[in-house]
Amino acid sequence: MDLTPYLESLRADLAAAAAPGGPDTARAADLLGTALEAAVRLVLLEALSDAAAEITTRLQGPVVDVRLRGREADLVVTDLPAAAAAEPPVTPAFPASAPDGGELARLTLRMPEALKLYAEQAAAAEGISVNAWLVRAVAAAATPAQPKAARTSGRRITGFAQA
Repeated sequence: MDLTPYLESLRADLAAAAAPGGPDTARAADLLGTALEAAVRLVLLEALSDAAAEITTRLQGPVVDVRLRGREADLVVTDLPAAAAAEPPVTPAFPASAPDGGELARLTLRMPEALKLYAEQAAAAEGISVNAWLVRAVAAAATPAQPKAARTSGRRITGFAQA
């Protein structure tokens, strides 16, 4: 999905809003549009990632991911194998929604650069965003471990490897 048309539309709207202010205002709007491009692109990617995560939670089986290719975002739908889709969901040890009824919460996270690089590599290996990878990692850490006796052969194994 090419985000450029959306960015150009925003710049055109900004220029149209600044036009009555004269050439100085129009020039300032043009500079502002250029300066905002990277931030707006990031916000659009975050919105796409959040939408993909929400769609995935509502689907029974397929997973929707946002993958970055250069400056473009690709929405990829992956069907889970029938055996994986048939597995009963693990009940999380944490509430599904916040006590105040909110579905999502923002969090600022500071971590060492090496750990950030590891998270980015792990997310890329799974073909998902870093945000989605971190959500999965936290959910997995907050979910009580299943007893080892309950594990059977034929279960799905996921992960990544580096050569």
